[in-house]
Amino acid sequence: MPNTKQIVINTGPIISLVAALGNLTVLELLYQQVLVPWEVCQELQRGGSSGFAVAEFEQATFLKKWQKPLKISQFLSNSLDCGEAAVIQLALTESISTVCIDEAAGRRVARLHGLFLTGSIGILIRAKREGYPFAMPQAIKRMREQGIWLSERVIRIALEQGH
Repeated sequence: MPNTKQIVINTGPIISLVAALGNLTVLELLYQQVLVPWEVCQELQRGGSSGFAVAEFEQATFLKKWQKPLKISQFLSNSLDCGEAAVIQLALTESISTVCIDEAAGRRVARLHGLFLTGSIGILIRAKREGYPFAMPQAIKRMREQGIWLSERVIRIALEQGH
């Protein structure tokens, strides 16, 4: 993963980071600018049945939350869900090279567009390497307790690289 100063982030990683760490301050420490497309803001603020991560998202005033819907290319809107499509479109529109997407389809399409990728586990590994104080096993446990699915391979990588 390139050491980037800007990133566009999707709904899933925001929820995962809140589950893992209890807030989103890690993003402020790792990036100078974290952009959130309007479409992702809408998904988060709807909050699902539990409203999980809504308060933490709203408290994260350092996030640059897009104020209007994006004009998303037909290819992106036909290929991905609204949030992933918006993340990729915003990155392309604003010439930001890195996106944070956890879902496999979104990651594939981002690669097709020449974007660098990270996900919630990639952010946790980088945070650990840069001295952010947390225990990776407990962060993974809290993510799983919130129903966030992680493959055994991803968990193994996180535990090996994030110590």
